Amino acid sequence: MTDAYDPADEGAQMSFAKDMSYVDYLALDPILGAQNRQSDAHDEMLFIIQHQTSELWMRLALHELSTARDLLIAADFQPAFKMLARVSRIFEQLNSAWDVLRTMTPSEYTAFRDDLGASSGFQSHQYRLIEFILGNRNTAMMKVHEHRPDLHRMLAQELRTKSLYHVVLDQLAQSLDLSFPADAYRMDQPHVQCDPVMQAWTTVYEDPRQYWTLYELAEKLVDLEDYFRRWRFNHVTTVERIIGFKRGTGGTSGVKYLRRMLEVELFPELWNMRGQL
Repeated sequence: MTDAYDPADEGAQMSFAKDMSYVDYLALDPILGAQNRQSDAHDEMLFIIQHQTSELWMRLALHELSTARDLLIAADFQPAFKMLARVSRIFEQLNSAWDVLRTMTPSEYTAFRDDLGASSGFQSHQYRLIEFILGNRNTAMMKVHEHRPDLHRMLAQELRTKSLYHVVLDQLAQSLDLSFPADAYRMDQPHVQCDPVMQAWTTVYEDPRQYWTLYELAEKLVDLEDYFRRWRFNHVTTVERIIGFKRGTGGTSGVKYLRRMLEVELFPELWNMRGQL
């Protein structure tokens, strides 16, 4: 019989009475104490944790997107590419979360659904901020956040700031020595296809070697939107699997509303110009 392994024998610190520990650094006490169920239903814990962890991943996505935008303004492309690639991987993680939630059946969800009241993921200010940063700026959604003036101000500030795609278009125009019409830079409306922008991207894709940095930037954006679309699609199928075509707890039409969101294009020129090559 061998003696039990003791990490202290190899120099591991075992006492944290005076030093910061893992629990302290990660503030795990408030995080792990934040799962406040409103019912006795077993599966409510899954529902809460799935949404809380999704919000944490979105927190990181916002951190990366905000810094990537600043770097693109400064034409510091390589670290911005790394951050955009990381956001794509974040949405891959968010996608995987739906697989866990889909283990919950309609019967199990019904056991606590009424306890949610009017709360809904539709009200996520972080998700809305991600949409605004990427260019899908639907100001009608601002009303959902009026009960929280601090969050409303945060979103309003974003609407006064160029989106990530606006910044990309600035770099595209500068590199090709051209300018785009004002419609390409609408601050408080969703971005819609602009033909001069699509033609500029077509020029880049027709000669990748000459415009490699822009070419790589474009593909990072397409990759990001690809993962974002998959996340939205999995959201729709998860909701349909669990509640069918009932209305959402927040009052939306549920699956019908989510399917409409599948039609939104963040960077339409990058998708539609492919048919012209």
